[in-house]
Amino acid sequence: TRKKEDPQTIAMDDKKKQKPKQNEQDEDTSNDPHKRIYKYFKGLLRQWEEELALRPEAVKRTAAGKTEVKTHKQCRDYIRPLFKLCKSRKLEQSMLDHIIKIVDFCQAGEFVRAHDAYIDVAIGRAAWPIGVTMVGIHARSGRAKIESANVAHVMNSELQRKFLTSVKRLMTYAQNKSSVAPSKKVMN
Repeated sequence: TRKKEDPQTIAMDDKKKQKPKQNEQDEDTSNDPHKRIYKYFKGLLRQWEEELALRPEAVKRTAAGKTEVKTHKQCRDYIRPLFKLCKSRKLEQSMLDHIIKIVDFCQAGEFVRAHDAYIDVAIGRAAWPIGVTMVGIHARSGRAKIESANVAHVMNSELQRKFLTSVKRLMTYAQNKSSVAPSKKVMN
């Protein structure tokens, strides 16, 4: 039962009422790691795709231009399983912890630390026994260091290997587009 008000005032009041919903969504996203992972990498994919579309026709026709389009398409295809796991909230906890660290570091512009987190998830920090590990009846002293928290995830399945490859490509893309100090970037 509003009194006679001009439409502009009514529209402004309606916008004020809608704003908290947006803030609630932002708050919900920041508390939900699955959504944060999904939105961050999906946003990078969109940004990359838009950048590819804006290139001049001459650049698109070159071999390097075609390769970049193929790389983007492959990245988009390979990361789909990660998106599905995030949507269904079935990403295993240890993998979720590592990937959320990567997202946090990338958003903060700490690409060296993000790269370290990627290495942790890709090859792990487990002791890598070389040669014969059990020669006698006595257990190896370093054997206790090999535990599940240190084991790499990339070898678990082809699916994980592929989406982790896409995560690394998107990390590299984000680094190339950021304007952080060179000391915070991974130099290849």
